[in-house]
Amino acid sequence: MRSKFYITTAIDYVNALPHLGTAYEKVGADVMARFKRMAGYDVFFQMGVDEHSLNVAKQAKLKNMDTKHYCDAMAVRFEEVWRHLDINYDRFIRTTDNDHFASVQEMFKRIYENGDIYTGKYSGYYCVSCEKFYQEKELEDGLCPVHKRKPDWLEEKNYFFSLSKYAQPLLKYIEDNPGCIEPEIRKNEIVNVIKSGLEDVSVSRSSQTWGIPVPFDDTHVVYVWFDALINYITGAGFPADDNRFNMLWPADVHVIGKDITRFHCIIWTAMLMSAKLPLPKKVFGHGFVYLGGAKMSKSDGTALDPLSLSKIYGPDPLRYFLMREIPFDRDGDFLMEKYENRYNADLANDWGNLVQRVLSMIKKYRDGNVPLCSDNFETPLLSQWRNLHSALMETIENDYDSFRFSVVLSKIWQLIQLSNRFVEVQAPWKLYKQSKDSKELDNTLYSLLEMIRIANILIYPVMPSVSRRIQSQLNIDFPFSLDEALKWGRIQGNHKLGEIIPMFPKA
Repeated sequence: MRSKFYITTAIDYVNALPHLGTAYEKVGADVMARFKRMAGYDVFFQMGVDEHSLNVAKQAKLKNMDTKHYCDAMAVRFEEVWRHLDINYDRFIRTTDNDHFASVQEMFKRIYENGDIYTGKYSGYYCVSCEKFYQEKELEDGLCPVHKRKPDWLEEKNYFFSLSKYAQPLLKYIEDNPGCIEPEIRKNEIVNVIKSGLEDVSVSRSSQTWGIPVPFDDTHVVYVWFDALINYITGAGFPADDNRFNMLWPADVHVIGKDITRFHCIIWTAMLMSAKLPLPKKVFGHGFVYLGGAKMSKSDGTALDPLSLSKIYGPDPLRYFLMREIPFDRDGDFLMEKYENRYNADLANDWGNLVQRVLSMIKKYRDGNVPLCSDNFETPLLSQWRNLHSALMETIENDYDSFRFSVVLSKIWQLIQLSNRFVEVQAPWKLYKQSKDSKELDNTLYSLLEMIRIANILIYPVMPSVSRRIQSQLNIDFPFSLDEALKWGRIQGNHKLGEIIPMFPKA
């Protein structure tokens, strides 16, 4: 039986369409999910949208739409964006889904029955954009630290979750499970927050009706963050399908932005502890994609549209740029000049040129038929390539498990650049000129084809559409798997290549 791998992303408010920073998270999670499938795991990848937000209700009202109808329309548009970016999730969950409604109410009841939910009066600062309460000490010059706006002062009777009770259990869990929060800087931040003192949190609203009712008090709706976090167990079958839940849960990793680690690593973890449910194995808080040094914001209108960007060169080059240029554990800037440079240098010159040159030479010199290769063929450069390939394959799973996508791509590009150097050193055009039946030419062309086939498999998680098209040009149907990427000599001699189509026209 194959090992399961359950990966989730944060679910997004539908008050505005996704921006490039949102796409960065989703692409990263999709790359991880695709790699795990290649490695033989039984993957379940969940994304979705968060609909019970006050921001969403306000946006629907502005458009004179029923809130649910507005959410229905926006969910469709979100899925269109993700499909265009070739993100292959297994479920797109919505917090208005019927099974999520049942899941939230059951979770609320379990925590209540454990004695961890009580009534009280809340007075405090509330940022509508964050959907979050702030202590006065957390404000910056009286403003929300994220949105730089003055939060509202709210007072109402609410249900509270006894978060403070879980400070020591949380610290112990983090200490006993050093990999449960990554990268290390995020873990240290969370530990410091817990040690500075946790306050109980409000988990209901009596001043609004858009949301899931508290199961034993329909004058309150469940607070949007308490509701949203539960989506992860809803997707795993909670509470209706025990077999599915036992198979999928706990999640192997929650992929989220660094700004919401407190919700996931403190509140969500404590909720699960209270409900006596297993805890997720890892929360990975990725960095931000900045625009000119500033965080992108839908509400401020400073966000880049991933759809528009992907239409310049196609979705795969955008996926490649995000994963190569911006290491997943830190912040990075999107600059159009950098994007164009990566496209021209890495994709058009290095990868696209290698594929087109080699396949064109086989068409020209061998009528499109794959030549036979001698078993004992070796050159210093080929030996160097094999050593690099072997080293990459030894570390690739560890690199992926640590979300080091840029490191993996750098290693793959070393193989591609060495393959291009192999073309120049072997000079197939000279070998053909010396002798049309040159065995050295056959060996060279075959070796280059295998270099391309292996690199193409390794690139697949990041550029799936491009990899499928290159595989079509090779006219092979081997699966995209790590096992195939390990093997040399899989392409059969006298095999006919497909049609050659340039992959990356120069910008």
